[in-house]
Amino acid sequence: MSASESRPLVPPIEKDILATLGTPGWAYWLMLAASVALVAWGGWSWAHMMQVGMGITGLDSPVMWGALITTFVFFIGISHSGTLVSAILFFTRSPLRASIGRSAEAMTVIAIMTAGLYPVIHLGRNWLFFWLLPYPNQRFLWPNFHSPLVWDVFAITSYVTTSALFLYMGMLPDFTLLARRLTGFRRPLYKLLSLGFAGTDGEWNLFERAYPLFAGIAIPLAVSVHSVVSWDFAMTLMPGWHSTIFAPYFVAGAIFSGLAMAIILLAFMRKGYKLQAYIRMEHFDMLAKLLLAMSLVMTVVYLTEFFLAIFRGSSAERDLFIWRATGRYALVYWGVILCNCLIPLLMFGQKARRNVPILIFVAVSVTIGMWLERFMFIVTTLAHNYAPFSWGFYQPTIGEAGMCLGGLGWFFMLFLLFIKIFPCVSVAETLQGEPAAEGHDAAEAHEVQHA
Repeated sequence: MSASESRPLVPPIEKDILATLGTPGWAYWLMLAASVALVAWGGWSWAHMMQVGMGITGLDSPVMWGALITTFVFFIGISHSGTLVSAILFFTRSPLRASIGRSAEAMTVIAIMTAGLYPVIHLGRNWLFFWLLPYPNQRFLWPNFHSPLVWDVFAITSYVTTSALFLYMGMLPDFTLLARRLTGFRRPLYKLLSLGFAGTDGEWNLFERAYPLFAGIAIPLAVSVHSVVSWDFAMTLMPGWHSTIFAPYFVAGAIFSGLAMAIILLAFMRKGYKLQAYIRMEHFDMLAKLLLAMSLVMTVVYLTEFFLAIFRGSSAERDLFIWRATGRYALVYWGVILCNCLIPLLMFGQKARRNVPILIFVAVSVTIGMWLERFMFIVTTLAHNYAPFSWGFYQPTIGEAGMCLGGLGWFFMLFLLFIKIFPCVSVAETLQGEPAAEGHDAAEAHEVQHA
């Protein structure tokens, strides 16, 4: 028997994922360099703000929440689709989960890590951030537990812990599989992270019983966390904020923005790592349909919110919503309608749903639209509240733009590092879904032909 015949057969999925963990090409380094440059700009802006004070921002009475809090809510929204969609696909036993679940879960954890920076940045005196935490101290100083801002700390901490454990448990079998194939620093790293998981019947039995628990916890937790974030606004008496529609409104918006970001990241991985056989057009078709459905939900929410503001009887709220559409922030308002309600209608066409450039255009438009939406409802309410003598106008400064774009660079930098160190597609689940290795080449050729 020859040496090649005695060598164990390596499934194609392992070969392809090993290729993604190899030496990256110039496009990867270019995107990583761009992300690092944005992080450097954001870090410089943050350091400058700590040195000279919050005066470098455009914040002033009455608008004391601006682009920084907008970006915080934006990244919290992005984080909610990843684990939520992955857990739902797991319980429905969808074959699509093997390809999109890993990157979606990673997106969740990284987005929360990014969002957590902005409340600290917004404090101004960032070194006192620990005052937000309920810790024992000699002067018995405790946060106000009646404040939704304190509820955020508990909700977000719970969600990031559950999401990180959900992501880590899903990678346990992959660590064991790939540790056999890799050399260098990844082999001891994977062996350490696999926690001795050897794939025995007893271990798989425990894994199959424990993994659904995290998936089951993640779904209601994802809904509750963004509901708590919405209460930062809804628990006030400000016109435009004090509404019971905010919790479902925020959850729908979070799923909407998260789906858009997932499409962007999956399109990059599919093209950059030649994963057409695993991230297929049917995956994009499903995500595009979900994106379209959430766009229609958001359109209904916008109409409902406007209708209630006009006919509920509060003159302050009615004037606010009319001012949003016709006042100094009208360009932002109509940008939200264009990006979130009109452009996603392209997804009604099947050809558009299976055209990656069009999908990316729609996803980027939705991402921009959702940031503008958060900016619109935060800033306009503060700038146009009950008292006309206190009305004002807020415009972000270059320093705030640097800190916001720095967070975006931080998000993409961490994601690029993640997919280079860890497998971006679940090897174990793909092997379970494709028992016949012979069908791989034909599927890959078909997808490449129709890409």
